[in-house]
Amino acid sequence: MDIKEYNIELKGIHLYAYHGVMEQERRIGAWYTVDAVLTVDDYAGLESDSIEGTVSYADVYSLICREMEKPSMLLENVCLRISKALYASFGQISALSITLCKDTPPMGGDRLSAAVTLKSSRGKL
Repeated sequence: MDIKEYNIELKGIHLYAYHGVMEQERRIGAWYTVDAVLTVDDYAGLESDSIEGTVSYADVYSLICREMEKPSMLLENVCLRISKALYASFGQISALSITLCKDTPPMGGDRLSAAVTLKSSRGKL
């Protein structure tokens, strides 16, 4: 079998955080949803059936939560921090996509959301 890569995906991570350009957003906070797609090029876990051979999605979740706790003005900055931390922590990740959605941005409208997606590959961030 010729496996080129596989993805680990965490979808719908719902967190309360303090990001935004307006001071009130960083003071009051809001709900955010994070989706992460990690491309892994180390196949040891596929054969060994061992967590040591892959990227632990529990550890990825913890890392994302930790980065979301740090207030930022721009969602772009949060995505970049999460991406850098993931690459630094997990050498098996060859590419990733992080989508950060502010579930209810202060723009009015009914169920409006705003999101940023950062896609990168190792060494090109």
